[in-house]
Amino acid sequence: MGAGGGTEPPKKHVMTNRMSEKKKPLLGLTTAELCAVATGLGLPAYTGRQIAQWLYVKHVDSIEAMTNLSKAARQRLAEEYCVGAMAPVAQQTSADGTVKYLFPVAAVDGACVETVYIPDGERATLCVSCQVGCKMNCLFCQTGKQGFEGNLTAADILNQLYALPPVDGTKGMDSLTNVVFMGQGEPMDNLDAVLRATQIMTAPDGLGWSPKRITVSSVGVRNRLQRFLDESQCHVAISMHSPLHEQRLAMMPAEKAMPISETVALLRQYDFTHQRRCSFEYICFGGLNDSLAHGREIVKLTQGLECRVNLIRFHAIPGVDLPASDAHRMEQLRDYLTQHGVYATIRASRGEDILAACGLLSTANKKNPQQQQ
Repeated sequence: MGAGGGTEPPKKHVMTNRMSEKKKPLLGLTTAELCAVATGLGLPAYTGRQIAQWLYVKHVDSIEAMTNLSKAARQRLAEEYCVGAMAPVAQQTSADGTVKYLFPVAAVDGACVETVYIPDGERATLCVSCQVGCKMNCLFCQTGKQGFEGNLTAADILNQLYALPPVDGTKGMDSLTNVVFMGQGEPMDNLDAVLRATQIMTAPDGLGWSPKRITVSSVGVRNRLQRFLDESQCHVAISMHSPLHEQRLAMMPAEKAMPISETVALLRQYDFTHQRRCSFEYICFGGLNDSLAHGREIVKLTQGLECRVNLIRFHAIPGVDLPASDAHRMEQLRDYLTQHGVYATIRASRGEDILAACGLLSTANKKNPQQQQ
């Protein structure tokens, strides 16, 4: 398809579109677990470290490509395991260069998730999903309207990076500078898989990324958010959208279980003055939450917390009667926050013409054609 239009077939890519049936994926396993796989098959433990190199450094798409393993070892491994990489089954390209992919999911039969690649000069950000749908049901989010269909495994999450096709001559995953967990789903609602994926991404014997290249978002989930903050050094982004309890509750049911005031109180217990960053995502609705009075409440709420606020224009979704803020009001709010000690930016809208912008992702009517009978 041309820029700004419908669905393209995925560009030629060597990985398969479905996982080998009844075989367990190697993708998503730590080096220690890969060593256990090797010894369980009667192979030397160091074979697991070799497999980790092939997966997380060389990014092979088949066990046969692991050429420093003996042929007998590869055959034994392939009887029970596969790499687990699955290419996207569709993609769309925006007029602004943003690309949205439809990735198959092994954990939920026939399901897919949407993943968004955002090029921006020397930066390239991948927005990944962690669930099929979402339980949070935020008023302004199309993913929430889909409902919840299932959790992704760490392999499903990592596959969105691993099987990323080349874009305009780039090297797929190797071209990425950042990953944000801001696609479909609430990361704290699938915390074990998200932590496993980020730990493999940052492990020296995994992808070897710095945690500052990864941002994980959340509406704030009691107990889960604290565990994430304790066990990960990745950046955290909290979906605020209103500093006022009643207004936020009307838009975000999660406010009832963990109010934004409690979320901020928790964040104050952690150090964000060095490399780790705390940010708040704030979708602006015209005349509803974009006033200077809201700005004063944001300043009061975040006082003493090292953070930034990212202002985002609302993208309309079907059946939701909410107005979008205009540029002037967003600029006024940004300037007020900045003048009062809260660093604020207006995030550029990307991929709106292909429904890839913030709040627009949904696979309610999109299944993996490879798995449909």
